[in-house]
Amino acid sequence: MIQSFAQLGLNDEYLQAVERVGYTQPTPIQVETIPLMLNGRDVLAQSQTGTGKTAAFMLPILQRLGEGKGTPRALVLAPTRELAKQVADATDALARGSGIKVLPVYGGQSYEIQIKALKRGVDIVVGTPGRLLDFIRQDRLDLSRVELLVLDEADEMLEMGFIDDVELILDELPETRQVALFSATLPVQIQKLAAKYMQDAVKVCINPKQVTVAETEQRFYRVREESKLAALCCLLETDEVTSGLIFTRTKARAQELADELLRRGFSADSLHGDLNQARRELVLNRFRHGSVTLMVATDVAARGLDITDVSHVFNYDMPADAEDYVHRIGRTGRAGKKGIAITLLTPRERSRMNQIQAYTRQMVTEMPLPGADEVQAKRDARLMEQVSAQLLAGMNHSEKLLLDKMIGNGFTVNEIAVGLIRLLRAKSQEIPVKELMEMKSAADEKPAVSERYSSDRTAAKGHQSNASAKEKAGVEPGMVRLWMSLGNRSGLRPGDIVGAIAGESGIPGKAIGEITIQPNYTLVDVAENHVKSVLKSSKRAYRIKGKPVHIRLADLAVV
Repeated sequence: MIQSFAQLGLNDEYLQAVERVGYTQPTPIQVETIPLMLNGRDVLAQSQTGTGKTAAFMLPILQRLGEGKGTPRALVLAPTRELAKQVADATDALARGSGIKVLPVYGGQSYEIQIKALKRGVDIVVGTPGRLLDFIRQDRLDLSRVELLVLDEADEMLEMGFIDDVELILDELPETRQVALFSATLPVQIQKLAAKYMQDAVKVCINPKQVTVAETEQRFYRVREESKLAALCCLLETDEVTSGLIFTRTKARAQELADELLRRGFSADSLHGDLNQARRELVLNRFRHGSVTLMVATDVAARGLDITDVSHVFNYDMPADAEDYVHRIGRTGRAGKKGIAITLLTPRERSRMNQIQAYTRQMVTEMPLPGADEVQAKRDARLMEQVSAQLLAGMNHSEKLLLDKMIGNGFTVNEIAVGLIRLLRAKSQEIPVKELMEMKSAADEKPAVSERYSSDRTAAKGHQSNASAKEKAGVEPGMVRLWMSLGNRSGLRPGDIVGAIAGESGIPGKAIGEITIQPNYTLVDVAENHVKSVLKSSKRAYRIKGKPVHIRLADLAVV
């Protein structure tokens, strides 16, 4: 049984790199993948988030490249700008001292900065499909010497509508290149892609039947919608939450919840699509380094973020589907550590929990919410622990003088202690006893009729509908129609549109609905809560097929 990186065929330089970044023992995906890639084999790897994929493909890539030559010889495709940046950062850490240069290429950052870096010379390019394709069409990126290609989170690229772009990029590569494809799931389109572009690929499956991590304890609490905040606060007080991710349905809700948690004395910040890249990175770094305990996020944070040591994931709002649930809770219980995933479930959402359990083949345990007595007991235990730590430090001279003065004023030691306890307790929020009682009664309510839950819009993503039929049907509730300045006379395809919008604005592909392409313009429906991000990004002008594209709200005449 392989228990060390030295058994995988890595040379001394990268064994030292592994030790430097803190890896002690290879994960199963690394054990299976590294020797195959070092031997030049194509690899089709099925593995969940958080299993050590980046090192699994990047260590053999670095060793096979040898030294830096200043021309792109390895290419990594990633679905999101966060993942592209994280893979590039991890590669920098592993490649330190080797002379190999890596460049992340993604939407949301200036073209000029990335073009200058390409001109200076790079060996490994890590990028999102939309921005990479733009550079290829502008003759800014030469892939003629690429020896190794990695498709990371291929199923996510499929879901975001990037697969057509991926194929166009693959067609630019030399015929003799090594390919590694990593995906949590292997839908038919991914299997077809692998068959078309990979040669005699070795298939590696790590826990393919278990979609959720065994180390993650999954629970749900039944609450009313209006009692969610009280329930969350009580759980935050009674569970030992050292680092928690809290997921909400919308970015406005994420910001509001983070603000409210801060007001109640919790260490919290928010991560959502309205934040610029600098702010996003600041929030992530504060969370990673422990200066913020709770990060309230939309699903934009569910995939591709390199966040370790998350003790709890909270589904404050139910995820859109079972797959999103898996990606959310995959942020905890990583690298063999225990994690806890908690879902706040309104009575009408019971059917969704049934769907999740059927998809994951695992039970999610229903638990009773903590009562006021339990919350107070936890507060008292924390207070005793904090006071005990101070008592162990001893008493200094000024403290003894103050105590003697209070005793001299006629107070006993017990009375002084009670007064100090009251002062400390006064800083705590009042326990919402009434709301806790209401939540208890909500748990006893019978679930309402199951909600019909459909993924029709996601399945129709990228579908080019008939314009007149679309106009009659109107815009789907919850969606807003936008107008784009290019149409099919410019060779525009649905995949181009999804890739450009998702890549530049950072919104998930599933937030994009019906697309109607006309000769000189395009209409595209975007989820209402993402419209501001899309229009904000359009001020820099999107680019599709090398051409600038302007986006604005559609006129009533064409809606």
